[in-house]
Amino acid sequence: MNDRTLEALGLARAPREFPLDYPGAWPATSGLLVGDRLLPLDDRVTYEDRTPVLAIGSNACPAQLRHKMAEFGIDSPVPMVKVRVTGVDIGVSAHVSRVGYVSASPVNSPGVVRELFVTWFDARQLAVVDASEGAYDRAWLTGPEFRFASESGESLRGAYVYVNRYGVLRDGTGVPRRHPGERALLTELLATSPELRKLFGRTPEEFCARASADRELCERGTRLFREEGLVTVSGLERFVRPQQTGSPGTGSSLPPPLM
Repeated sequence: MNDRTLEALGLARAPREFPLDYPGAWPATSGLLVGDRLLPLDDRVTYEDRTPVLAIGSNACPAQLRHKMAEFGIDSPVPMVKVRVTGVDIGVSAHVSRVGYVSASPVNSPGVVRELFVTWFDARQLAVVDASEGAYDRAWLTGPEFRFASESGESLRGAYVYVNRYGVLRDGTGVPRRHPGERALLTELLATSPELRKLFGRTPEEFCARASADRELCERGTRLFREEGLVTVSGLERFVRPQQTGSPGTGSSLPPPLM
């Protein structure tokens, strides 16, 4: 395919602009995000001068990454490497984002295997993404319980992941629930909580419209999750360190975008 633009590849809609699309469209395979194009990636799966970050939600959506970088005038390439990850699954963050959705969050899931993306950020890119993940702490996952294997079969030593400091939503059995996509998730949450409907309306469309950029309402919704006993731990909290060291770009110098 000669036209490698995100539009031509069906990857051009950012969840920040279309909340019900969350987590957005992911590529079918590894690629190099360059502006509004996703180019084929060479055989490299590691980049010694960059930091590997496992994408659980919209950070695997090229349009979302482009949107975040453009906010700070950054247009440098981002390698996106597709991997088979063992030990991590996609849960639901126990907070309402001001961009209008309830985002994904990693959960510890021994033995579970998922196909996800590792994004390799340089220092400036990492600072932008750190700043955009205001409800999360970045944690390093490595060791025998977590495995990261590329499409070529090469293993990565480990990767960072963003752990939600509010916890994650649980299912009816008390374990972390899995994120089914935004429309399905909001439909389920609204159907089971009259108080949530009072705050955000009866439909996913109403939820996103009311939540968008309304900090006070989003904070009330976040508190409601805990008040209704819907929150549990992700199991990854023990990997969060009080202060990130030895890695570039903590994001402290950047003002946080909408979260």
